[in-house]
Amino acid sequence: MSTDGQPHILAIGGGSYIRDGRDGVRPSPLLRYACDLTGQDRPRICFLATAMGDRPEVVARSYAAFGMLDAEVSHLALFPMPNVANMREHLLSQDLVYVGGGSVANLMALWRLHGLDEIMREAWHEGVVLSGQSAGALCWHMGGNTDSFGPQLVPFAGGLGLLPYSCGVHYDSEPQRRPLLQKLVGEGVLPGGFAADEDTALHYVGTEFVQAVTFTDGKGAYRIDADGPGRVKESRIEPRLLTRE
Repeated sequence: MSTDGQPHILAIGGGSYIRDGRDGVRPSPLLRYACDLTGQDRPRICFLATAMGDRPEVVARSYAAFGMLDAEVSHLALFPMPNVANMREHLLSQDLVYVGGGSVANLMALWRLHGLDEIMREAWHEGVVLSGQSAGALCWHMGGNTDSFGPQLVPFAGGLGLLPYSCGVHYDSEPQRRPLLQKLVGEGVLPGGFAADEDTALHYVGTEFVQAVTFTDGKGAYRIDADGPGRVKESRIEPRLLTRE
């Protein structure tokens, strides 16, 4: 849990891992930043690959990456059944919960079915640092857009709503993302919110956005607000540049 007692969320637009050779990955400075938010020398980290159906290769790759951190690592799987006896007890005992990318629609449906939506809310209130990439970033917000139903992006408004904003991920790498999010905010389908380029994350304390961080020069974060009927205003937020290790 965070030593300052505040609820922290780090929503990563992309870039949690850095490719290391042909098949391997290592944690990026964004994951190290998430660990630092816990204030623990050896944080307890639980990761969830629900959005990828708990595929064994995804779980194995995540263990390999998180294993490079000085941390006590576990995972929570829902397929074919929960792999821990008491999910609430396990998650509330963690310092950091990280949620991987994939289908945010499937992730939220399964979380609600298993009661993880309420457990995550409780963990957040108790000071467990919450983080994740793509689907694992959208899930903490009111919504955004998603490819959960096919390659054509569609609106998604089924997030946990811990953060009362919309969220944009992969903002500079997937051409559909920016115009659709702007359209949805402009039409009032989604509330105003924040977006992050690849290699960039949004840091919230409580429900307040405090800063963006990145490990790549030139990347950005953005504030998107409605600006009259059918119009939006997008403002660039310069991220703090993290040191590559």
